[in-house]
Amino acid sequence: KKWKQLSRLQRSIILFLFAFLAVCGVISLTSMGEPWKSLTNKSLDEQRTESEVPGLKLANPAVLPAPQKADANIGDYPELSPQKQPKLPHVRRSPSNLQIKPPRRDVRLKTRHATSRVVEEPFQADKEEKMEKSVISWRGAVIEPDQNTEPPSSKIKEPEKPSSVEAEGQKEPVPINERQMAVIEAFRHAWKGYKDFAWGHDELKPLSKSYSEWFGLGLTLVDALDTMWILGLKEEFEEARKWVASDLVFDKNVDVNLFESTIRILGGLLSTYHLSGDSLFLEKAKDIGNRLMPAFKTPSKIPYSDVNIGRGTAHPPRWTSDSTVAEVTSIQLEFRELSRLTGDEKFQKAVDEVMKHVHMLSGKNDGLVPMFINTNSGQFTHLGVYTLGARADSYYEYLLKQWIQGGKKENELLEDYMRAIEGVKKHLLQRSQPKKLTFVGELAHGHFSAKMDHLVCFLPGTLALGAHNGLTTDHMKLAEALIETCYQMYAQVETGLSPEIVHFNLHAQKGHKDVEIKPADRHNLLRPETVESLFYMYRFTGDKKYQDWGWEILQNFNKYTRVPTGGYTSINNVQNPSNPEPRDKMESFFLGETLKYMFLLFSDDIDLINLDKYVFNTEAHPLPIWVPA
Repeated sequence: KKWKQLSRLQRSIILFLFAFLAVCGVISLTSMGEPWKSLTNKSLDEQRTESEVPGLKLANPAVLPAPQKADANIGDYPELSPQKQPKLPHVRRSPSNLQIKPPRRDVRLKTRHATSRVVEEPFQADKEEKMEKSVISWRGAVIEPDQNTEPPSSKIKEPEKPSSVEAEGQKEPVPINERQMAVIEAFRHAWKGYKDFAWGHDELKPLSKSYSEWFGLGLTLVDALDTMWILGLKEEFEEARKWVASDLVFDKNVDVNLFESTIRILGGLLSTYHLSGDSLFLEKAKDIGNRLMPAFKTPSKIPYSDVNIGRGTAHPPRWTSDSTVAEVTSIQLEFRELSRLTGDEKFQKAVDEVMKHVHMLSGKNDGLVPMFINTNSGQFTHLGVYTLGARADSYYEYLLKQWIQGGKKENELLEDYMRAIEGVKKHLLQRSQPKKLTFVGELAHGHFSAKMDHLVCFLPGTLALGAHNGLTTDHMKLAEALIETCYQMYAQVETGLSPEIVHFNLHAQKGHKDVEIKPADRHNLLRPETVESLFYMYRFTGDKKYQDWGWEILQNFNKYTRVPTGGYTSINNVQNPSNPEPRDKMESFFLGETLKYMFLLFSDDIDLINLDKYVFNTEAHPLPIWVPA
């Protein structure tokens, strides 16, 4: 009504003013150029991200980062990714001085699963797109390199420079459940015995409160380094690191076994380097790797079993010129990785030649290999005996794992593995009575033996790993049958602990179980193979019974092998609960393998050593897969 009351002149003036103001507004916005244009085109999420505090960087998740797609795998191992990485400032991958900041005291253990993960991950993804630098994180502790670092090596590719800002918004630490806490307590008890009575020596003798030496290289300590890291035992790890820095010296006149020193020492150092990012461990790995190379100076290129790491000489055992097949074909993961890290091809070349030679050899039986190989002729010896136990076991394991490590490209390895598993099915598989347990026996000159080493219990886990990586589902079915058998090797024994070797009954007999144990075979060495396979089976199936079986085994270790003053001991008689006859020896692999696999078995976090990013060596030391799956 008021508009109609205005005169025509008044209406014209008002319309002119509106038009003038509108034109002025457009000119003002246009003069802002690209900033105004980008502001109006940005999404709400992008604008929200930019409103955060400048310079604040998120740390990686605790212990190990979550898996990423291959085309987004920038922060973890840039040298593994097939995509080009952005050109960013680089420092040495492994700083000489690590500054470890403790986590905030108010940080509590919370689950990374369920609702919290659903809410956090989209927001986290937006922030990670803006990250130019990575921060190594260990259960809430941010580990930063000394900023006064040397120029990067031309041989080793480096990740982005870590941020110097401690992230307030980093992901919560990995949750620890009650069973995992029990494993940590067991490790600390074992470590107490080692620290009190055997510090810096190879193995603890817990009953006599002393130690034994094999190589004189702190074998238990080195074997346990990555276990401490994975369990989050920061104080124990730092103390062990100091010993490695000051006292682990390889320039000594001592013979070492090529296989054992490779899987325990070289493997342990490489794994700890990858988990911690500390260059100390890589430098030590290069040192021992170079000192082991004389073993390959043989007429056939099949390495000798023993090396003097101080003198630079190598030789076979005194009683034979043979090496065992498992030993010469189960050092490849470690030497290949050492070449990748150092840029020196000699390590990989030496071990690859061994595999190519064995691939071409005659004397196999449908993919099954004999136990011995001559270092002079390069031929198999003691033909006609086939087992997946001692002296042959890890040959089959490393066929699959090398194929996985190299990005599933080396077809000869896969062919040999698949052929060998078919050989196992054809020649070595039988069923026991009365429970019809599927087991792997042995073949000697055409005669089947119902003998099965505890060592063979690596096989269910290896089969499951192969199935997870796309091999036939029949392998998974066989894995499920064999892990049941390995569990029964514990459950049918009076102490609930498996002997070193069992014999299975092939014919039903009244009053007899499936498992028979001979007096010479009834010892238990705290071995890891069954727990190892339980870990793989639970990780790939989610079936809680595998965790429950592992929990039973841990409880029985505590009941029959735990020494009150510290440490655990091997026992001589698993059939006598009242007196299991302790042997007064704690093998290094109890800390390096058995308790590590226990801890991982009880975890529901698949990113804790993600099996699409890491492959375990035969001593349970995780090494990175070169091309992410």
